[in-house]
Amino acid sequence: MIGAILAGGASSRFGGAPKGLHTVAGVRIIDRVVGALREVSSEVILVSNAIDAPRWLTGARVFGDVRGERGSLVGIHTALAQARSSVMVVAWDMPFVTSELLRFIQERGGDEPFATVPEGSGGLEPFCAMYTPACLPVFESALDSGEFRMSTVLERLPSLTRIPVSEITTIGDPSRLFFNVNSAADLALAERMSS
Repeated sequence: MIGAILAGGASSRFGGAPKGLHTVAGVRIIDRVVGALREVSSEVILVSNAIDAPRWLTGARVFGDVRGERGSLVGIHTALAQARSSVMVVAWDMPFVTSELLRFIQERGGDEPFATVPEGSGGLEPFCAMYTPACLPVFESALDSGEFRMSTVLERLPSLTRIPVSEITTIGDPSRLFFNVNSAADLALAERMSS
C-alpha cells in the first residue's frame, strides 16, 4: 500500500499560498498527513505540479500530474498510475486525519477490488480514501469524457465499499477527521480545534 498526498489546486482562497505548508499547532499540515500515512503505508508519495514540491518533504517521491486536465480526479489518477499498486489518498489540507482512521479504511477495503471511501457528515470523502489500480481505466474514461466530479466518477466504478458515517464515529468525530483547510478562516478554526 502506497500513501499518496494530493497537493493540488491553486489555493486561490489562500491568495495562492500552498495550503499544506501552513502550520496547525506548530506542525505543518503536510507533516501531519505524512505522520498518519506512514503508519499504514510502505511509502509516501506526493502528487503536485509545484516547482518547489520536491523540497517540501524528505524522502518522498514527487510526481506531477500525468494528464493536463485540472481537477482532483487527475491527482488520484496520477497517484494510481505512478504507484502501480493500491493507494491510500489523502488531501494535503486535512490536518486532523489519523492513522487510526486510515487503518480502518484499509481494513474495511481489504477485499474491495476498486475503491473504499468513507462517509463524513456531508457525504462521501473521496480525498481520504483507498483506490486500487483497477480504478485506472474508469478514471481515464471519465477524464476522456470531461467528467471531473468525484461523486459521479465513483458511481461509474463496478463496485465501491462505502464506510457509513456511523462507523466512522467509532474512530472519532467525522467533522474533525475530514476537516480541510481552504481559507485563512479555516486555518484559524483548525488552530482553535487543535487546542
